[in-house]
Amino acid sequence: MKKVRTKRRVILITDGDESACKAVEQAAKEIGGRCITQSWGNPTVLTGEEIVSHIQKTPHDPVLVMFDDCGFRNEGPGEAAMRYVATHPEIDVLGAIAVASATHSSEWTKVDISLDRYGHLTEFGVDKDGLADLEIGRINGDTVYVLDELNIPVIVGVGDIGKMAGLDTVEKGAPITKKAVEIILERSGYHE
Repeated sequence: MKKVRTKRRVILITDGDESACKAVEQAAKEIGGRCITQSWGNPTVLTGEEIVSHIQKTPHDPVLVMFDDCGFRNEGPGEAAMRYVATHPEIDVLGAIAVASATHSSEWTKVDISLDRYGHLTEFGVDKDGLADLEIGRINGDTVYVLDELNIPVIVGVGDIGKMAGLDTVEKGAPITKKAVEIILERSGYHE
């Protein structure tokens, strides 16, 4: 009897430095998901094809994957890999965590909701430090340019993952990262 392949359920995260990697690994562990640790890098070093291969080898969902452009203007290596993963026929994107940065380029994306560094929901975007920004429903970052072009059901804006003035460190359980993942799981209907 032939095994039926189901789509892998994935959350995209637009940060991939060492602090982000530790926080995303912690969040994945706490929610019972998986983190593609090999996807970390500043910038992303794996291709979209390589990332999909790693996703398909994970034992269960949800799968958290990191992408980073390291300030590359327009579509950099992280966004190219993200586009490939998000449009792959065997991947079901549950949502994305759009991470703010103090980038020199002016990339931004729409967000459905943001989490400030204290874990409060806000309709405003947030900055790198996790403080509410001035604009409603948008966030500035360096790996967010492509998000508006993809069909992503839920986008949550956050500050710099694993940092935010020490309030999202792995030692504290990466509470902001974890809560952003939980919001995506809830709003995507993952647990239904």
